[in-house]
Amino acid sequence: MRLLLYLSFLLLGVGCGSGGSDPAPAALPTTPSGPAPAAIRFLSLGDSYTIGQRVPTAARWGVQLAHLAPGLQTPDIIAQTGWTTAELQQAIRLANPPASYELVSLMIGVNNQFRGLPLATYRTEFRDLLYTSIRLAGNRPGRVFVLSIPDWGRSPYAQRYDQARISQQIDQFNAVAQQESQQAGVAFLDITDLTRTADPTQFAPDGLHYSGSQMRQWASRALPVVQALLQ
Repeated sequence: MRLLLYLSFLLLGVGCGSGGSDPAPAALPTTPSGPAPAAIRFLSLGDSYTIGQRVPTAARWGVQLAHLAPGLQTPDIIAQTGWTTAELQQAIRLANPPASYELVSLMIGVNNQFRGLPLATYRTEFRDLLYTSIRLAGNRPGRVFVLSIPDWGRSPYAQRYDQARISQQIDQFNAVAQQESQQAGVAFLDITDLTRTADPTQFAPDGLHYSGSQMRQWASRALPVVQALLQ
């Protein structure tokens, strides 16, 4: 059963293609090698960065990761644009997913920062989400990984805000996420630096969310981490 929850709202409560296929190769004789390995069930938790606001489904970073990692299923997703840590936790409770995933990702916090919610509250709620993620991974912290919060302060949309202050606060939220992840024995993946470049192609058409090419970089950086977790 797919767990795909999202609405087409813009991030932060404000609005914060397919090409042709290659010709099929000629079929080669194969030797039976026993049953195929079981697919690896993957649950991805978060907000607009997880659902890939303003990009096609295939461009979501989790979907791209599944294409890179052999045996990894396209993720079930519990995410919605604009969600804070508290809203994500409530949605997980309502969805009541099975605690049998082989891999769980968590990427949340930008809307806490945007709404000016206390960092101490984020710490408490993020810690709760970590342990929820661990439970959904069969009580295996070694099957959970966290992605850092991108720096939307470098986006064209953020030019109307204090961009230096946004970046500073994003660093503070990420420091909390990294500390809590380490204490829980969960892998922490820093992708924030990838969002601090001057490349205009990293943004979706709304000038706030990220493009498929930017999220491909997140998936590529996540790949060796995921491969190590699944060994």
